[in-house]
Amino acid sequence: MARAVPAVERAFDVLELFLDTHELSAPEITAQLGLPRTTVHELVGTLSERGYLMPAGRGSNKFRLGVRGFQLGSAYAERLDLAREGQLVAEEVAERCQETVHVGVREETEVLYVAKVDSSHPVRMVSAVGRRLPAHCTAVGKALLAALSSAEVDELYGRGRLKAMTEHSITTRKALRAELDRIAADGVAREHCESNEAVACVAAPVRDHTAQVVAAISIAVPILRWNEETEAALSELIRDGAATLSERLGHAPRD
Repeated sequence: MARAVPAVERAFDVLELFLDTHELSAPEITAQLGLPRTTVHELVGTLSERGYLMPAGRGSNKFRLGVRGFQLGSAYAERLDLAREGQLVAEEVAERCQETVHVGVREETEVLYVAKVDSSHPVRMVSAVGRRLPAHCTAVGKALLAALSSAEVDELYGRGRLKAMTEHSITTRKALRAELDRIAADGVAREHCESNEAVACVAAPVRDHTAQVVAAISIAVPILRWNEETEAALSELIRDGAATLSERLGHAPRD
């Protein structure tokens, strides 16, 4: 890896202060970063000249982010490809667990799989990109449904029983609502033989730069390799994978 350039690092340090506040003065930047006043004035001056910072208002001694940062962010967002980014992260996750990894999006009451990496084991889940499944029967789908309000879920499913894929599938709105509440609180969706009698899954939601849930990523494992220890380990791994993909889509979680 090439050597980091200190001056560039300091410039980014200045810009990243504005992730948590709208306006800062040069003395405030100096205090927060512990840099010499002269250095801060030079950095702020250069960033202002390039359009990354601008005066907060007429007569104000404070600065705020300039339009150049917005232009770069917009260019990045326009070039994002969920399927491509999802495939890259799915490959990273699959390499760590050697199991099948999917990325899916919701279309009404169905899940559409947009990226997939197969397990390296001879016994594996059989699936394909482009396949659709009922959202309430899959970990990916439940992770996506958990981001909706109760009213939105009711509107999607109306009255009557939900379609079952196996004897373990959720078939009532009451049971689905309880499951979605648990997922919303925990951050991880779980599926145990609900879409396939021989497969268990864990999934986590993926957010974009607006903090909206736009996809979910899952790890699918044949029941013969599934136990409590595996579930706990893969739940943490899928949290990490979802966070990584969210970051690649521009999501910046706040502490």
